[in-house]
Amino acid sequence: MSQPHPEIRKALDIFEQTLSENGLTDLCSGGVDAARAFQNARKLPEDMLPPIYKVENRTIPGPGGDIPIRIYRPSGEQNLPLLMWFHGGGWVLGTLENSELRCRTLANAVGCVVVSVDYRLAPETPFPGAINDCAAATTWAASATKTLGIDPHRIAVGGDSAGGNLAACVALRARDTGPNLCFQLLVYPIITADFDRPSYIENAEGLLLTRNTMQWFWDCYVPNIQDRTNPEAAPIHAKDLSGLPPALILAAEFDPLRDEAEAYCAALKAAGVDAVTQRYNGMIHAFFMMSTENPVDEIANASREAIEALCRAFNIE
Repeated sequence: MSQPHPEIRKALDIFEQTLSENGLTDLCSGGVDAARAFQNARKLPEDMLPPIYKVENRTIPGPGGDIPIRIYRPSGEQNLPLLMWFHGGGWVLGTLENSELRCRTLANAVGCVVVSVDYRLAPETPFPGAINDCAAATTWAASATKTLGIDPHRIAVGGDSAGGNLAACVALRARDTGPNLCFQLLVYPIITADFDRPSYIENAEGLLLTRNTMQWFWDCYVPNIQDRTNPEAAPIHAKDLSGLPPALILAAEFDPLRDEAEAYCAALKAAGVDAVTQRYNGMIHAFFMMSTENPVDEIANASREAIEALCRAFNIE
C-alpha cells in the first residue's frame, strides 16, 4: 500500500505535533481565530524568500470596499504577461504573506507580473464575497495595463486549494463578461462540496487537510446548502464549460480533493477545453507550497510543470 513520501511524513509529524502544542486536534477544532493564528505563525522568514526586482503593496476598489493586493515584478520590462494569484486557506484562512514564496518564485521563473489578491474571508464575508473580490481584481488588472506594465492579451489566473477554486470560478465568469484569459493554473483546487468521493474517505484524517476541516470550510464560506451547487462556488456544476481557457490541474495522491480535481479536468476536456491533470504520488494537500528538510522530486517537478505551462500559455520561449 502506498504511503506518503518520507519527507512529507516528517512534515506531517511536525504539523501534528505543532497542532497538539497549540491545543488543537485539527485545524478547525479551536475555531476561526485559533486556526488563523496557527497558520499565520507559520510564515517563512524573510531570509528564506527569493529576491525579486520589485514588490508593491496597494489597494484597489472592490465590491465590498478596498481590496489589498501585492504586485510582484521580475524586472523593469514592460508588456509582461500577468498571473493573478489567489491564495488558499479554505476561504477562511490565508493572507498575502502565505503566498509570498510561490508568487516570487513564479514571477522570477516565468518572467511575468504576479498580482496576489487579499480577498475577503469567511465566515465574516460568506459566498459570493471572495469570488466577487477576485473577479473585480482581475478586471481591474486587465484595465491597468500601463500601471502594471502588462500585456492585456496574456493574462492568466491561478491559485491553490480555495485559491484554485476562485481561479476556476473567475475563469468561468470572465468567459462570459471578460476580461479574456489565456490560462488557468489550478493547484489541488476545491471543486465541489461532495464529501463522499473515494479520496475523501481514503484521506479523511491525519494527512494535514482532513474531511472534517473541509466540511467546516464549506460551512463557513457557503452556509446555505442550496448555494453549494452554484457554479461560482462549485465550478463543476456549470451547465456549460466550453470556451474556457486551457488549464493545468495539479492533484496529490493523499489529498481529500484529489478526485474532484481530476473529475473537473475530465469535465473540461469533455467540453472541448485543453485541460491536463497531473497526480503527484506520495504527496499531500499543500505540497506545492511546502518546504521540506530535504529536497523532494515531486515538489520540484510540480513547480517545473506549472512554470513550463505558464510559459507556453504566455508564449515565452
